[in-house]
Amino acid sequence: MTNTNYLLEMKDIEKEFPGVKALDGAKLYLKPASVHALMGENGAGKSTLMKCLFGIYLEDAGEIYLNGEKVNFINPKQALEHGVSMVHQELNQVRQTRVMDNIWLGRFPSKGIVIAEKEMYEKTKKIFEDLSIHINPKEKIENLSLSQQQMVEIAKAVSYQSKVIVMDEPTSSLTEKEVEHLFKIINKLKSQGCGIIYISHKMEEILKICDDVTVMRDGKWIATQPAADLTTDKIISLMVGRDLSHRFPPKDNIPGETILEVKNLTATYQPSIQDVSFNLKKGEVLGIAGLMGSKRTEVVETLFGIRKRAAGEVVIHGKSIINKSAQQAIKNGFALLTEDRRQTGIFGVLDIKFNSIIANISSYCNKLGVLNGKKLDGDTQWVIDSMRVKTPSQKTLIRSLSGGNQQKVILGRWLLTNPEILMLDEPTRGIDVGAKYEIYQLILDLAKKDKGIIMISSEMPELLGITDRILVMSNGRVAGIVNTKETNQEEILRLAAKYL
Repeated sequence: MTNTNYLLEMKDIEKEFPGVKALDGAKLYLKPASVHALMGENGAGKSTLMKCLFGIYLEDAGEIYLNGEKVNFINPKQALEHGVSMVHQELNQVRQTRVMDNIWLGRFPSKGIVIAEKEMYEKTKKIFEDLSIHINPKEKIENLSLSQQQMVEIAKAVSYQSKVIVMDEPTSSLTEKEVEHLFKIINKLKSQGCGIIYISHKMEEILKICDDVTVMRDGKWIATQPAADLTTDKIISLMVGRDLSHRFPPKDNIPGETILEVKNLTATYQPSIQDVSFNLKKGEVLGIAGLMGSKRTEVVETLFGIRKRAAGEVVIHGKSIINKSAQQAIKNGFALLTEDRRQTGIFGVLDIKFNSIIANISSYCNKLGVLNGKKLDGDTQWVIDSMRVKTPSQKTLIRSLSGGNQQKVILGRWLLTNPEILMLDEPTRGIDVGAKYEIYQLILDLAKKDKGIIMISSEMPELLGITDRILVMSNGRVAGIVNTKETNQEEILRLAAKYL
């Protein structure tokens, strides 16, 4: 018997993959005109549960009811036709085509056999106006920022006039201002009777925007409670099954002598970074802060040789170097974990072993070019064990892992190259609070081993909790460098707006 007071009911959902029981009696009840948070550590089963709803996976057992009627979608097309849409954490867009093509893909308005271009443009423009999204419908997706691409995906979900919209980490690439904009969109959808399932690891967001919270752990339903009755500490305790009163490990690294000096660094492809100067000490965690568009990523990309340097000097241990390619940067002791793991991090169709060893592949070859299988297996197992990657085996395709476990594999990959300077671009993006703590601990452990760490982050508490100094970027220039112990969020935001 189903309860018609609910817009969506998912009851006792089971799903098993080879070697892993991903869902074990999972459930979720969504009320109309509400925002329902779905929370849990990476690997808890959140995305798997939503993929069962959306027809990407077929559940092994359990029942799904939509508006009181039993449904069983065998593909996403069926789900969309029944008013269920999903904004995925990893964007699935045709990057070489226009924004409006992406929104209406597979359902282009037409006149006979000809696509009605004007109608498609006007429909897209109307949706954007309703949502206060300022993007040209004729712009190519590849020319948009990550946050703009995210807004296009949200607009696409709305274009289906869906009554149930799943948002998987929708703010992971948005600025604070863009997050406020998204919340306005969500409240508007809510006022129209939509039910939003909101997956996020950001506690402050959950408590601000959500009505109810469901917590999962190890594929099981743990609790559903009104958001008003919860605190950050209560949510964390439900998620991890243990007390996690401290969000950051104790900082006991001691910065030493300077290992890296960057002098007046300027990159090509204007507008880009201009006249950037700073130094990095042995055993130091240097944060890079700034608003979206401040060119934080361009700093590390230029240092890593994947963005061409126009001027300036990079000095490591007193010796001037030029990284003209990523390979050269790796040889010079640099490593870079990129922001967008799907586009520039993982090899999705390949296994964990390949993804672990690829950056260090030359070290496994003998003089004849034959790979040392035993060493490959050993190093892959080291990545799995030291990063605490949840996986049935080394041969598991990396795309089948949760986002957080994918990130751990990539981080392990770079550690195998034994870098002296580790550059991390949003290393905890889309990662749960328990896994974040593990990554913070790993960063500090590396600092204690005299590595120099450069960490870009959009999360202010993270920067204030883990770094020694913070370099603030504003419109491609250094607005200031502050000691973490002596600064606060207000000062950093003031510096971030300095050259706007």
